[in-house]
Amino acid sequence: MILIDGKKTADDIKLEIAEEVKQLLAEGKKQPHLVAILVGHDGGSETYVAAKCKACEVCGFKSTLIRYEDDVTEVELLARIEELNNDDDVDGFIVQLPLPKHISEQKVIEAIDYKKDVDGFHPINVGRTSIGLPAFVSATPAGILELLKRYNIETAGKHVVVLGRSNIVGKPVAQLLMQKAYPGNATVTVCHSYSKDLKEQCLKADIIIAALGSPNFVTADMVKEGAVIIDVGTTRVPNANTKSGFKLTGDVKFDEVAPKCSYITPVPGGVGPMTICSLMKNTLLAGKKAIY
Repeated sequence: MILIDGKKTADDIKLEIAEEVKQLLAEGKKQPHLVAILVGHDGGSETYVAAKCKACEVCGFKSTLIRYEDDVTEVELLARIEELNNDDDVDGFIVQLPLPKHISEQKVIEAIDYKKDVDGFHPINVGRTSIGLPAFVSATPAGILELLKRYNIETAGKHVVVLGRSNIVGKPVAQLLMQKAYPGNATVTVCHSYSKDLKEQCLKADIIIAALGSPNFVTADMVKEGAVIIDVGTTRVPNANTKSGFKLTGDVKFDEVAPKCSYITPVPGGVGPMTICSLMKNTLLAGKKAIY
């Protein structure tokens, strides 16, 4: 069993990006600039945004954090997005989700100029990704593919089971793995809460990508010998033995599943660091105007 080290891989990629940024600046080109909008004080969102700003520093990007309280109006937020769309100094920006209930997340996503949508959530980027055109690919699926590539995990002709059909992970990773590229050329089955033969499908899988948000859902009796397991789940499960009072737990029951695998990602330290790293890669592409 080989443990896929997402943290080390992400650190390596950030150093590669930093070298490329140095080269851009040496050629007299503009420093890539990422802006993050954070609404309210959600603990998870605060952590993610802080990590993104830190990653910008490592990569040599300029970063700006714009904060709003929970009571910001949708009109006010959309007006700021329009400002950022028209600001030539801003190469890419993100609005950290989730947002308060009185603000339409879909309206916010669609208001962002797709050429600056480094999260890859805009319908134009989603559509371009699905048919294999250059696009800002959603960060978590892009991170998963990068791990498969860096660990030389074969995907052509393999049976991949994706657990979960979210717009952010399940659907895009399934589409990417079907495309005529590496990693890709796989036979992909997407399972979800209405799938009746879920265990049987998992047992046929060469690669399982678990993105349900259901702690310890995948157990040893669902995994065949030698399978590759990519665990996207990160649920805060209460734990009295930790300082924070919770433990980040994946969708895979790691201790019992790991011995059966050829490769497996841990939680934390697997897919998570790659998500932020993919956002950095998208920001570099935005800075270079390389997508469109």
